[in-house]
This record gives sequence, structure tokens and C-alpha cells, in this order.
Amino acid sequence: MKTKLLLILAIVVSLSFTSVAQSEKLAEPLIGEDIIFEEQDGLVAVEAEFFYKQSKTDKRQWYRSSKFEEAKVGRDDDTLHVYNASNNAYLEILPDTRVTHDDELKRGENFSDIPGIMATVHYRIKFNNTGRYYVWARAMSTGGEDNGVHVGMNGEWPEHGRRIQWCEGRNRWTWASKQRTKEVHCGVPYEIYLDIENPGVYDIQFSMREDGFEFDKFLLTKDKYYKPMGAGPDVVANSKLPDLYPSTYTPD
Repeated sequence: MKTKLLLILAIVVSLSFTSVAQSEKLAEPLIGEDIIFEEQDGLVAVEAEFFYKQSKTDKRQWYRSSKFEEAKVGRDDDTLHVYNASNNAYLEILPDTRVTHDDELKRGENFSDIPGIMATVHYRIKFNNTGRYYVWARAMSTGGEDNGVHVGMNGEWPEHGRRIQWCEGRNRWTWASKQRTKEVHCGVPYEIYLDIENPGVYDIQFSMREDGFEFDKFLLTKDKYYKPMGAGPDVVANSKLPDLYPSTYTPD
């Protein structure tokens, strides 16, 4: 009996290590830093899963989800939300320990109002045209504790890249470009932007505000009144990108 129990325990431990190893692969980049996305005519779009590196990952990381991929790293009350995701894949910040307002808020662990200090993904984008670029991101929020993120560039986090907020479109993939303020918690439109002063390649970064945040795609546009629809515009890069992920059904 003792031998059987030890064997069962060994199998459980082995499966646990396998699950962790498989999950860690979902936090690794799919592309290298040689892949550069390109702005054309004042617009550039990028799939969230096409980051070239992560940083500040000691407490939280971004993990990729697709039809056959789901990370198992601590608490995550969500089901997969692959349906209707652009490229049939997305990122999520895990573990997700603050799911509802009743869960304890731990600054520097499951929440960060300071951008750039936790769970940061990096993308290289070539800008041919200078000016102010309004940032839109496509996300899935299921409550009030997984609906915020920060954006910055080249290691800098300007005030107008902080606290991108979602309130509308709960439980479906939704584009947003609003900044949360003390006065307007659901966000002020046209206040999320980055100023590109010189042509060239920039490191565009998104960092955690709330764990459990699910991120599908983003774009930058010089058109203040542009509003993306559906999966948004095509992605343009200087080299071939990974193949499209397998699609999944859309629930009734």
C-alpha cells in the first residue's frame, strides 16, 4: 500500500511539473526582436501575442491562450475566450487573484497603478510619420477588476498612456481608448496617446494594471476619430509572421 501511495504521489508531482513547464512555454515570445511592425499612412496594428520579449515578470506574466493552449499557473477563474479573438489567440496576465472587489487588493502583486513595474510586454514598431498617435486596445473584461492596463514606449510611461479603461462591452472582445481618471472611472475618450517626435523604430510596451487582464490586439492611429471595428486592421511587418492559430466555434 505504501509503495502504491508513493507511486501515485510521484505521478501527481510529475504532472504538476509538466503543467508548469508547458505553461511557461506559453509565456515565451513567438517572434524575435528582428520582427518589426510598420506604421503606414498614420496607422499600425499588432496582435498582442506577437511580443518579442517580456520584462518585470517576477510576480505576474502574460500567457498566451489559443484553441489548444491554456496556461495553468495559480488562480484563474475564467474560461477560455478564444472565440472571436483576432488571430484566434490572446494574452492574459496570470495568476489572477483579484477577480472581484471582495478579493484583497495587493499593490505590487495583483494591482499596479504605477506603469512599467510589473508584467510588461514589448513590441518593435517602425514609425514613418511623426505626430500624436491615439492608442486603441482590444480586450475582454469579465468584471471590474480585470479591465485596465498601461501603455508606454522606450521605457517611458507618459501620463496619457496610463490607465486605459474598459467599462462597456463586458464579456466580449471590445476596443477601447479611454483614460480612467478620479472623476470619470469609466474613462475619458481621446486621452490615451503617444507622441512620436522622430521617425524610427520604437519599443512600444504594455504593462499590468490589474491581473487577469486579457489582451487581443492593439493599434496606433493619427486619426483622432478613428474607431476600429471587429478584429481591426491588418498587421504589417517586415518579415513573415507565425501562421494563423486554429479557429474555434462561437458560442450561441
